[in-house]
Amino acid sequence: MSDKDEPKNPIEEFQRHLQQMMRSGNIPFFTPQSGVSPSSAPKRGEAAEGEEDKHETALRRIREFNLRPREIRDHLDRFVIRQDEAKKVLSVAICDHYNHVRQCLEKPELREKDYAKQNVLLLGPTGVGKTYLMRNIARLIGVPFVKADATKFSETGYVGGDVEDLVRDLVRTAEGDTELAQYGIIYIDEIDKIAGAAGLQGRDVSGRGVQTNLLKLLEETDVNLHSQTDLLGQMQAAMEMQRGGRPRPRTMNTRHILFIVSGAFDKLAEQVRRRVEKSQVGFAHPGRRLEDDTDALALVQTTDLVQYGFEPEFVGRLPVRVACHSLKPDDLEKILLTSEGSVLTQYRSDFAGYGIDFTIEPAALRRVAEIAYAEGTGARGLMTVLERLFRDFKFELPSTAIRAFTITREMIDDPRAQVRTLLRANSEAQREVLRGEIAEFSRRFHRDHGFDLEFADDALTALVDESLARDKTIRGLCEEKFRDFHHGLKLVARNSGSTKFTINAAVIQNPEKELSRWVVASYRPPEEPAAPTPQ
Repeated sequence: MSDKDEPKNPIEEFQRHLQQMMRSGNIPFFTPQSGVSPSSAPKRGEAAEGEEDKHETALRRIREFNLRPREIRDHLDRFVIRQDEAKKVLSVAICDHYNHVRQCLEKPELREKDYAKQNVLLLGPTGVGKTYLMRNIARLIGVPFVKADATKFSETGYVGGDVEDLVRDLVRTAEGDTELAQYGIIYIDEIDKIAGAAGLQGRDVSGRGVQTNLLKLLEETDVNLHSQTDLLGQMQAAMEMQRGGRPRPRTMNTRHILFIVSGAFDKLAEQVRRRVEKSQVGFAHPGRRLEDDTDALALVQTTDLVQYGFEPEFVGRLPVRVACHSLKPDDLEKILLTSEGSVLTQYRSDFAGYGIDFTIEPAALRRVAEIAYAEGTGARGLMTVLERLFRDFKFELPSTAIRAFTITREMIDDPRAQVRTLLRANSEAQREVLRGEIAEFSRRFHRDHGFDLEFADDALTALVDESLARDKTIRGLCEEKFRDFHHGLKLVARNSGSTKFTINAAVIQNPEKELSRWVVASYRPPEEPAAPTPQ
């Protein structure tokens, strides 16, 4: 084709340049490191067949959805403590939603009928398991799951994320399978932070503006899967088309995506209290006592959310609402003991990496739960307390002979002092460990430099004593003392032919001085034997 015959259309021009780059191998997607090259790209029929198999496998889990609400509740009980009402509400909403999805797959004509999607609003303090509930539900069903904070979005055209990125992230989580992604779950946390500010002059681009943009996602809309600013995604789509695979859809409908939004709503509880107390004024109303914020949030009405700063249209698209209860010390203790996702299990795994095991007394468990409750961050407080407890144990014990220990209540209150006590009680065993580390250093030195270092008993004692006194590992101590030792030993070996050296206490005390003495002595000629005495 001559220059005058080349296409002038910008899209055709872009495709022509892209083909040239692909043929020249300048596209990173076709480099040998990625395992894909133009010559090894799948043929049109092969690509279509592979994608079809993956398509059917992904949808089978949705077509065969047959879970019951109690089954979902029982699954959640393994991971999340309490939140019985939230588990019940979520289980019913999930089953209703995916039963409808299954029916639409079986009978496509049902898609044209109106269906009120059961998007969920979760209210409750931080650390009570809101995210964990949804993550485990998505894992059970086998659908893609995306979590994001509402605070990172702004109204389209302003600085900040675009809410449609949530749908694109869902497709990426589904590894590009839009058929599977359209049945996924999107979880938006900190939704209370985008409540509109009262009396704000001008446009509220990070509050009401975000609510307005979320409206179309919550209901039904077609989202462009290639953002105008996503040049990489557009190039990938063009290359897939050139490779002959089945072209991916450019848009995805949000009709069957389930949205879960949540927030702490700190100030909303007080607002509900005032409304309830106002409605109970008079002799005819005995009054209802609200024990805590959870009791108040359980009574939230649409008018409360609107007064809080949410658009009525936005609230109307969240018909399922449930409040999560704050966790008490008893609940936190139960999380440590029975939850399959307990952070205590994580710490057991961490110590097991060093060959160390531990047990924890009931009184210590209770103390951990009490301190975590005082943190005021729910189950996240357990991580804070346990990290502070295990910090010194993790630092000290892997370098010792200790392979098991018991956590007592006293350790919770003063872990550093208890670690020192534990180390003193195992001091003799620790000396044997340190001697073994000296032997390991000697093996490394021989491997790296070809010289044998034999440590005498007085040298072993001196190194162990210094290691304990300076709180320094044998490896660090030996590397410090013998950092340049091999240079001098090369001179000694060249002059004397010896490659084996004995390290005594004097060398440990002053290695440079002793090495210098060895070097000087290696240059002296050997003394001649005395002449025999004449007879």
